[in-house]
Amino acid sequence: MQEQGFDYRKKAKEAIKDPQFQKGLQSIQMRIGKATLERYAELRDIEELRRKAKEVRIHAVQNLDQYLTTFTQRVREKGGEVFFARDSESAQRILLQVAEKHNVKKVVKGKSMVGEEIGINHFLESHGITPVETDLGEFIIQLAEERPSHILGPAIHKSKEQIGRLFQEKLKAPYTHIPEELTMIARRTLREQFFEADMGITGCNLAIASKGQVMLVSNEGNIRFSITIPKVHVVIMGMERIVWSLREALLLLRLLSRAAAAQRMATYVSIVGPGEKVSKDGAFYVLILDNGRSKIAKDPDFKEILSCIRCGACLNICPVYGKIGGHAYGGVYSGPVGAVLNPLLFGIERYKDLFFGETLCGACKDICPLHIEIPRMLLELRRRYKEGYDKYHIKPKKDLEYLAIKGFEYYSKSPPIYNLVTRTINLIRRDNT
Repeated sequence: MQEQGFDYRKKAKEAIKDPQFQKGLQSIQMRIGKATLERYAELRDIEELRRKAKEVRIHAVQNLDQYLTTFTQRVREKGGEVFFARDSESAQRILLQVAEKHNVKKVVKGKSMVGEEIGINHFLESHGITPVETDLGEFIIQLAEERPSHILGPAIHKSKEQIGRLFQEKLKAPYTHIPEELTMIARRTLREQFFEADMGITGCNLAIASKGQVMLVSNEGNIRFSITIPKVHVVIMGMERIVWSLREALLLLRLLSRAAAAQRMATYVSIVGPGEKVSKDGAFYVLILDNGRSKIAKDPDFKEILSCIRCGACLNICPVYGKIGGHAYGGVYSGPVGAVLNPLLFGIERYKDLFFGETLCGACKDICPLHIEIPRMLLELRRRYKEGYDKYHIKPKKDLEYLAIKGFEYYSKSPPIYNLVTRTINLIRRDNT
């Protein structure tokens, strides 16, 4: 769910003036950003690996209908069910229908950016269902009633002292600022929630079309609890998060682990499908969200952004994100990737400050495991915003800058006018000397 009435410049200034936020941003960029490049350098075939990975993702985006049709068939053959949601509202309705069918009162959630996009937590709460975030960072943010500030580190703007006071207030735990003790408090609290939950909801790192399975990656083990203990498992995924084969998924995993957390391999990698749930009298559902993605997939200038694997590497090196943090971007997608995705998904006019706010330094492209051309797309968004973009209902901005550019374009393309203006300028110069 996107922030209503967000103010990019106001949020950016607040983050810059917040010493704790600045400390968190500097920490993640100094630790993870640099270490990611070091992990890349360990692989002698890294550039070939990145090239192949990009080919895999681009091919998937160009063949989404085929991939999604096959995936749906495979899931249903194994006893699961797949739903397609056109937008956030239809996704919410489908989730509610599934929850009511299984008499769900409590839900445990793995980290899901699509879940944030459609506003799952507020929606479930409004219908009497308790959602519990089980990723430690998301759990902290949920208790604080705040928004994530990073794709993978949602609570980087919080100090351990702030978290200690939050746990003291919300969980009635004794105050501590020792990370290990804070982790144990969260672990004890969440362990009870897993056993009380009627349904588990997770995101999806990658769906595997030919197998009818999904790959889930984490470093905490919470996702495995969320998908094994409750009888009902619901996967929520953007329609672009798919590859054809397990081999392709494992190829991307090699890059994802390094790009996301500078690891050679993530701690927990789960590849799951309907089989296990159905065999134990449970249920397995996949909710596939469009919400503007199909329109992007048809646009040759922007479809490349759908190949993103949400590793967060671009955030960990971007100089703009490194100062203003994630809250300034007005939604779950932040950093350079958010500066492209948010305008395309939720409104170019509304999110114009995002693509005008980036520096175009190219660091995001350099660190991206797929070398996605984010700077090119940022420039294209700026051009379309100024010149107009019918597909997204953007009218040309006929301001002084626009008129000057158009005037120069007309002048430079017309030899008679070019010669006349040039002669006039030369005459004026001659008279002044």
